[in-house]
Amino acid sequence: MSTPDPADLAGVLEAVAAWQLPGSPLQLHPGDIGWFGGRGEAATAAALRVWRRSGRVVAVGLLDGEALLRLGIDPREQREEELARRIVEDVVADDARVLPTGEVGVECPPGALIHDLLGEVGWSLDEPWTLLGRDLAEPVEAPALHVAEIGAERAAAWAAVHRAAFDGTAVTQEWATRRFLTMAEGPAAQDARFLLGVDDQGRAVACAGVWGAGAGHLGIVEPMGVDPQHRGRGYGREITLAAAGALRDLGAAQAWVATTTSNRGAVATYEAAGFVAHGQRRDRVRAAG
Repeated sequence: MSTPDPADLAGVLEAVAAWQLPGSPLQLHPGDIGWFGGRGEAATAAALRVWRRSGRVVAVGLLDGEALLRLGIDPREQREEELARRIVEDVVADDARVLPTGEVGVECPPGALIHDLLGEVGWSLDEPWTLLGRDLAEPVEAPALHVAEIGAERAAAWAAVHRAAFDGTAVTQEWATRRFLTMAEGPAAQDARFLLGVDDQGRAVACAGVWGAGAGHLGIVEPMGVDPQHRGRGYGREITLAAAGALRDLGAAQAWVATTTSNRGAVATYEAAGFVAHGQRRDRVRAAG
């Protein structure tokens, strides 16, 4: 295991992208790393843990905050015992090489052996997340809402909608805009598109980011949000349709998203946009003390 340098980010992203194949479980995606990348390349590299075998990347973890490790594992290696036990050894180590002591969590790819092994050492199950996907073989219905792909020129508007949608009162508008600009210039953004939905009065009402992983691979929607002042008008469905269409234009075979199962409104929004639930994922968590 190692922590990469910023210069290594492109190689790590390339490895994670190669694992996003139809039929593989939804797991850590280049888009997750790209979204985190709003903090800058140095901070993103410092938040990654990379496991290699004979020089080949076989697993990548993203520390999404201090207490959550989001894992991606080569689909060919997800039931391989030596790798799973090595990752568990690193994750539970007292020297905080991966996670600090106390209450922490690990987001595991569904079906990966590490999920079982963490259960064996006493880690419990966290709340369920619903995984939803949409096949992109056929064209996607055009949204009724006007949705435009945007860049730096409308960063402030995109950031304002996102900040409102996710109750970003703890951060300033300036900070949110700067994070968008940094993210959009990061190494993962070449396979990303940022969408802004505008109502018939010219008001920015919804936003979404979409991230591909190469032609024929899985793409994700991260994030999607509607300004609370404009909810209840179907804008979530419309911006999600636009997001699926943007991923199809990028060459993605499928569009995927994960949301907490308890957030029934979000699940219903994605289903209304043609996404189908494909089971649930539950993180493994270790209680404090």
